[in-house]
Amino acid sequence: MDAQEAPAGALAPGTGHGAAARPAGRLRATGTGAGAVLLWASLALFTTLTGRIPPFQLTAMAFAVGGLLGLPRALRGGAALARAVPPGAWALGVGGLFGYHFFYFVALRNAPAVDAGLIAYLWPLLIVVLSALLPGERLRWRHSAGAVLGLGGTFLLVTGGHGVQLRGQYLPGYAAAAVCAVLWSAYSVANRRHPKVPTDAVAFFCLATAVLAALCHLRFEDTVRPGPGQWLAVLALGLGPVGGAFYLWDRGTKHGDIRLLGTLSYFAPLLSTALLIATGRADASWPVAAACVLVTGGAVLASADALRTALRRG
Repeated sequence: MDAQEAPAGALAPGTGHGAAARPAGRLRATGTGAGAVLLWASLALFTTLTGRIPPFQLTAMAFAVGGLLGLPRALRGGAALARAVPPGAWALGVGGLFGYHFFYFVALRNAPAVDAGLIAYLWPLLIVVLSALLPGERLRWRHSAGAVLGLGGTFLLVTGGHGVQLRGQYLPGYAAAAVCAVLWSAYSVANRRHPKVPTDAVAFFCLATAVLAALCHLRFEDTVRPGPGQWLAVLALGLGPVGGAFYLWDRGTKHGDIRLLGTLSYFAPLLSTALLIATGRADASWPVAAACVLVTGGAVLASADALRTALRRG
């Protein structure tokens, strides 16, 4: 997560060292991005521990923690960091972080949580598809098939194997959930176009998101005073899935294998469910077992190229 590290493969083409560093750096960056997926797996558990704190208030608090987490390094960058963040990167960063959460909450207010969650979780599949638009990227059938298998596993997890019946009266909520999926996938893929923007800038994006969420909270919600246990849960969210994870995701999407990261993202709901089961907050069931097979199979299929490259280098 070192924002000052040069982009993978930054050495001049044709040099032996640069050619060798490129795949190694790409693999490290992909692993860093996968770390964000692991942190997102704890989102449901920590959120349940926050009790009845309203969504926008919780978002503002968690993103404030996440922003403060990286603020010391960002401030050390000073004017040089500010110059390294063009207006387009500001719009992308704040729009991606705040926009996704805003429309997600709108979706939950206007549609059943199961329906909205499933539509919103189209973003990993969209990342895989949209990655084909990036220079130097090639979408192979294995990536698409792996993402579709992951989507199938997520469908089983979210629905419990009972299916989903979309209803017309919830169309505004469905539309908001679809916007969520498009926003986060577009942010993740477009982030690749700003490889020179240091990851330290994510601290500013988080703080800006916290301010916007606080304004929404004051407009739409009543403030709830957290207890000691809730404060700890908010701190955990800010250090992990709603804060720290975005620094890792920034590094991964800029310099890693974006197609593989999209497929690996389907592990987040699977690991989240496993964590809830382990802590006694959910029950094991056949949809969980089937989802494990689908998501794992999809990840292995999508990562075949990367695994072969790693074995050859090993």
